[in-house]
Amino acid sequence: MGHSTEGRFDRGKIRIGDEEFEYHPIAGIDGSDTLPYTLRILLENLLRHRDGGAVTDRDVRELASWTPAGPPREVLFHPARVLMQDYSGVPCLVDLAAMRDAAAGLGGDPARLGPRIPVDLVVDHSVMADTFGTPASFLLNAELDHRRNEERYRLLRWAEGAVEGLTVIPPNTGIVHQVNLERLATVVTERGGVLLPDTVVGTDSHTPMVNGLGVLGWGVGGIEALAAALGRPVSLRVPRVIGCELTGRPAPGVTATDVVLSLTERLRRHGVVGAFLEFHGPGMAALPLADRATIANMAPEFGSTCAYFPVDGETLRYLRTTGRSERQTGLVEAYAKAQGLWYDPADRPRRDEELAFDLGAVVPSLAGPRRPQDRVALAAAPESCRAAVAAAHDGGPRSVAVADPDGPDYRLSDGAVVLAAITSCTNTSNAPLMIAAGLLAERAVERGLTRKPWVKTTLAPGSAVVTGYLAAAGLDAPLERLGFHRVAYGCTTCIGNAGPLPGPVAAAIREGGLATAAVLSGNRNFEGRISPDVRMNYLASPPLVVAYALAGTMALDLTTEPLGHDPDGRPVHLADLWPSPEEVAEVAARAIGPELHRDTYAALLGGDERWRALPAARGHRFPWSADSTYVKPPPYLAGLAAAAPAPQDVRGARVLVKLGDSVTTDHISPAGSIPPDSPAGAYLASLGVPVAEFNSYGARRTNHEVLLRGLFANPRLRNQLLPGVEGGYTVDLLSGRTTTVYEAAAAYRTAGVPLVVLAGAEYGTGSSRDWAAKGPALMGVRAVLARSFERIHRSNLVGMGILPLQFPDGESADSLGLTGHEEFDIEGIAEFARGMPGKVTVRAGSVEFEAVVRVDTATEAEYVRHGGIMPWALRAALEPAR
Repeated sequence: MGHSTEGRFDRGKIRIGDEEFEYHPIAGIDGSDTLPYTLRILLENLLRHRDGGAVTDRDVRELASWTPAGPPREVLFHPARVLMQDYSGVPCLVDLAAMRDAAAGLGGDPARLGPRIPVDLVVDHSVMADTFGTPASFLLNAELDHRRNEERYRLLRWAEGAVEGLTVIPPNTGIVHQVNLERLATVVTERGGVLLPDTVVGTDSHTPMVNGLGVLGWGVGGIEALAAALGRPVSLRVPRVIGCELTGRPAPGVTATDVVLSLTERLRRHGVVGAFLEFHGPGMAALPLADRATIANMAPEFGSTCAYFPVDGETLRYLRTTGRSERQTGLVEAYAKAQGLWYDPADRPRRDEELAFDLGAVVPSLAGPRRPQDRVALAAAPESCRAAVAAAHDGGPRSVAVADPDGPDYRLSDGAVVLAAITSCTNTSNAPLMIAAGLLAERAVERGLTRKPWVKTTLAPGSAVVTGYLAAAGLDAPLERLGFHRVAYGCTTCIGNAGPLPGPVAAAIREGGLATAAVLSGNRNFEGRISPDVRMNYLASPPLVVAYALAGTMALDLTTEPLGHDPDGRPVHLADLWPSPEEVAEVAARAIGPELHRDTYAALLGGDERWRALPAARGHRFPWSADSTYVKPPPYLAGLAAAAPAPQDVRGARVLVKLGDSVTTDHISPAGSIPPDSPAGAYLASLGVPVAEFNSYGARRTNHEVLLRGLFANPRLRNQLLPGVEGGYTVDLLSGRTTTVYEAAAAYRTAGVPLVVLAGAEYGTGSSRDWAAKGPALMGVRAVLARSFERIHRSNLVGMGILPLQFPDGESADSLGLTGHEEFDIEGIAEFARGMPGKVTVRAGSVEFEAVVRVDTATEAEYVRHGGIMPWALRAALEPAR
């Protein structure tokens, strides 16, 4: 083992039982034993992919000798696999189909463009919770899902046969991250008798959930994921590595959700954007694997690239519980110990920074009403609600009388909880949390409590495993008694697919201008994301979601005031219903085991009758339909030349929108329902699509005409070119008139005027949404000037050839006196023809400054030079053929 005197690195051998495997040991490389765990995995990756060209022995040794705060260093990372969900995965397949068409047009072989590593695509983001509160909800929503998305699903059926290396997991099977955690992840992978770490990049920002299992992976844009699938390495600058020592243990009544919301608040405030976060310390022993995964899931909310828990005995226990074979579990243990990836409490890896977090100091919490990092102690929730209501409208509290056709009339007031959703991978993958919700519901039913009539209640399990253990424990019935019937196996509410509120509730909200609330067990609560009728969105644990469905309002202090009264008039408090950790553990031990997981996943790829009945086109090239309103060939590669053109400076650009801090990808490219009175709605109506079939922006992400009309159209977007106005409007600076962003961009494009976007700090926070970069690129945006960028969105901008430029330290558009009405020149872009400029000169009216170019690696500079990843990857794939 180790490296020889000639500088070559030898393979090692591992024997497990009667089998012998090879691996690439890092132990003999100087410095490897004190590297952070995440960098040890990257080191093995470099070692295994040495080719003497792109990756050299020197690259391996330089990474092994990494030091905190050392010089910037680019690493080429080859993930073992790619994971996709359908909102971003289906557009990836459309892009691939377009690349195959372009390859044929340039005289190449379309079949050469396909995955070089395994790609799993889980269809989980399309289904909407239209129907709720009945035993038929699941089947009715599944029927609507297939009817609405048949065109997209036909594309997937084509891809199953035409794209070798792609596996499609059909709709209503499970949520991508739970399926990954329970089945797809191997922790250690065997290929041709060689063992290697299971590593992954995913087209969902919450891909780091699998970090809780000891798998290194993170979210990327679909553009970057497609390139990785095609065999191109992921280029990254070695990030800061931050250790987080966990101490203590959660107090009784404190859930994993409370822990992760408290961590999110702490880490976002500290500043870990783009970092590799590694957990360690004695507190790890208090966290079962499900809790570790819950924490790792919210890495995007921390801002970190990943949130890694090293492999240990708890990893092996989870693998066995979820039905992995003893052979696989043995491979994981032997390889992790041989490779130095097994957690050793005595290890003191060199890291850039160390933080400490006391699990014992966590209290029951929510987060809201607008951001995951805005933690609110449960006792302070009423005050948070009052402040949000006051900010939403002037005057005193409002209420509206509602005539309920299905029950007694009631008054709907500010602060009412109108949506209570147990949803999203973060918490539905956590069995103790789901069992706690079921036990709380059981006790509530026993005490005669019911949900309030204005609350829409939904339960979207992460996989059928959840349904299995809730049924085995007898907890499905009490949840259903409170309205929490299974609506789907999908992301639903957390992605904006909550479906409509009941008609009388929605009408009352609009009539009275009420500020109402949603409580959901998800990871995202950005404004305008969950429901257009809801102003406040709070993240909470599944049992708290049930409790708020009973309370029906955020104005109630659940720590002191009763949720309701039993038939005898006695008050029932939350504490009366809350199960103990011992009770939860007893139910879990009785209801969950390997056989449940094996039986559930035996039919993983089967799909239902509707899926199996879908016709599948054949051939390497997709047969586009001119009549389709869902799937259209994207124009990114239209007129692509075989060689990359010379980069050009920007002259006479105008500002499309001027934005503030914390603008999310939901603000830039919405994923929720398509309003009939929006440009996208008008477009669909012009094609004869009924309003009932508009579906969502996310589901129509493979029709660029719809998405362009939805860009910057979030109803809560605040464009500083139009103070006091919310929504997708801007000033057409050529005519001076106020218009929609889409119409203004069209006018600029007709006039041949390039565009820029001005923004504040943390631009592009949130989902790894490609269209937040694809759309601006098609609109003619050449650069985004911001105070700082969220990691994935910065990469997506580069992937579409848009320059992410940062204002000088301490400066902003406002401090520089920029109003957004100036003409912008950006000089220095032409230097990309020769290398990667660190700065460019920006001139706007009388203002001139040097902007930092956030193109972080030489590989990214190549993307910019080619006009984006897709042109770069296509030209690279065709080069040998020419």
